[in-house]
Amino acid sequence: MQLVRQNEEKAAERRKRHPGGRARAVVAVLLIAALGSACAGEPGDRGGGDRGGRGGDGGGGGGGPVESASATPGRAGPDAAKKAEAAKKADAAKKADAKKAEAAVAKAQALRAVAAKKWKLAKTPLAAPPPPAVKPRITTRKGFEVTGGATLPPVFTNVPTKEKVVFLTIDDGAEKDPELLRMMTELKIPYSAFLSDYVINDNYSYFKKMQARGVSLHNHTLTHPYLPGLSYEKQKREICGQQEKIRKRYGKRPELFRPPYGNYDAGTLRAAKSCGVKAVPLWSSEAFPDHMEWREWDRDLHPGDIVLTHFRGKGEWKGSMPDMIRHVMKTITDKGYAVAKLEDYV
Repeated sequence: MQLVRQNEEKAAERRKRHPGGRARAVVAVLLIAALGSACAGEPGDRGGGDRGGRGGDGGGGGGGPVESASATPGRAGPDAAKKAEAAKKADAAKKADAKKAEAAVAKAQALRAVAAKKWKLAKTPLAAPPPPAVKPRITTRKGFEVTGGATLPPVFTNVPTKEKVVFLTIDDGAEKDPELLRMMTELKIPYSAFLSDYVINDNYSYFKKMQARGVSLHNHTLTHPYLPGLSYEKQKREICGQQEKIRKRYGKRPELFRPPYGNYDAGTLRAAKSCGVKAVPLWSSEAFPDHMEWREWDRDLHPGDIVLTHFRGKGEWKGSMPDMIRHVMKTITDKGYAVAKLEDYV
């Protein structure tokens, strides 16, 4: 015991002489521990879980967050994979829809070929392309302007399109040939009718049947006068009066109006606008049972041209309405054009 006390006294004496020694010892211990911990995390150490849960890449509970496989460079994550799969399905659905559309067109054209033979057409009418997703902007044709026309319905003879399509329009309504209804229905040729009340009021039902077959009915005035020769009020009565007649008989006020003879002035367009008219289509060529009349210098068809004809029969023409259709369709088809529906573009 005496020896122990002597040692303690000597140690105490040394601490008095060297007061920083204990602190240096503690620092040394801590430094050694830190170095040991750093060595355990070096790239060469792959010790795994036996190192206090601080092993490297191969060990469980490694020394930091472990990246998932999806974050590995060059490897797609789950969101990217889902998007790729969705795009693949959408592409497949689009191709399937295109095939269905092609099959439908082929079937319709086969039926058209049968109808063309029945109605003695020289060729089967060509199929029109699908209508545009967005209708083209219609503007007044150069040279057809009127004073203040910027705010008035546009007057045009051609619809802006690059497709090889033309539009067939039939005026007034004097001839009511049931063969025309059957022929156009079986051939599936679209057309638009511009009606005058004074020649349709003896048989409104004929045009009701036409409307039921998908034909749009538009305004051609009440009595087919030369409009620029009338006052503004009289022009308005002619146009607005027919708007109301068509609404009452066929359920809707038309948005298209064609002035008789293609003649108009600023008052005509102001009156038409006041009655709800949005556009004024005229024409580029006119069809008859035995010939065509051309308004363009090159005497030819162009993409988007509007073709005019009339509800007439053998009493006024050298042929019937079906004769006229046979002739105009030969001209249109021979030139590589299809007939499209005007209302799909305007």
